[in-house]
Amino acid sequence: MAAISLENLTKRYGDVSANDGITLAVEEGEIFGYLGPNGAGKTTTIRQLLGLIKPTEGTATVLGADIRNRKALTEVKADLGYLPDELGFDERLTGNQALDYFARMRGDQRREELLELFHPPLAKKIETYSAGNRRMLGIVQAFMHDPELVIMDEPTAGLDPLKQDRLHQFLAEEVASGTTIFFSSHILSEVQRVCDRVGIIREGQLVALEDIEKLLDRSGKHVWLHLRDDVVENEFVTEEMINVEITDNAIQFTYTGDYNSLLSHLTSYAIDDIEISNPQLDDIFKHYYSEEFTEET
Repeated sequence: MAAISLENLTKRYGDVSANDGITLAVEEGEIFGYLGPNGAGKTTTIRQLLGLIKPTEGTATVLGADIRNRKALTEVKADLGYLPDELGFDERLTGNQALDYFARMRGDQRREELLELFHPPLAKKIETYSAGNRRMLGIVQAFMHDPELVIMDEPTAGLDPLKQDRLHQFLAEEVASGTTIFFSSHILSEVQRVCDRVGIIREGQLVALEDIEKLLDRSGKHVWLHLRDDVVENEFVTEEMINVEITDNAIQFTYTGDYNSLLSHLTSYAIDDIEISNPQLDDIFKHYYSEEFTEET
């Protein structure tokens, strides 16, 4: 059974579709990256999964509970952790008091273990916390009851690079032990670093769903060339080249065709230097949000 399953999940506000027919499954024990810029519909999906808003059409299950069944969803929330984008702690409480509150609702068997990794100033009131300290307190509350599934919305917001590295390592260890992570982010580099699979959401629609490595491989190669002569664009560029950038006799692009065809094409040119590498997720993401993609779809 999938930890999370979405079937035609749709949420409309008037004529605007924040989520438009999203279908996907997150398997137990994987870390799934849900990727898109702010406003793409990521948080709307999460709020539906948690039962905070109702879908207009379709449905989803979380740990086997239908999100339209409030009683069933309430029963599985003991096995669910949640780190929201905007942390809604009571500002008047200290960090300790906030964790005590969550402990009474869900338990805190891993509280001390987590506080050894993440160190919010527990004796101080939350109203005095920096963004990083708020985020660390949120991480502790999300995991301290040892949930089976954790949903995280922009989890590294406000964390310094060292704390981000610590969180990434912690998440890898959690997944290795069987925890499922649903990881929503607009930071492409961290999604590429920690996630097994990724779904890309664009204007409420799921436009890609793939293993990270397969997505990178299917998306071609990044090519950088330095030619002996200036580039004549309409002669050099082929339809297999996307995200083309040309400056004098330097050119870079993502090549999506057969590599032998590329090599054959390049034999017509005097090349001073060449570099071919796997594309980064950033390049793929730009493609899915480009005008060309809009025209294709």
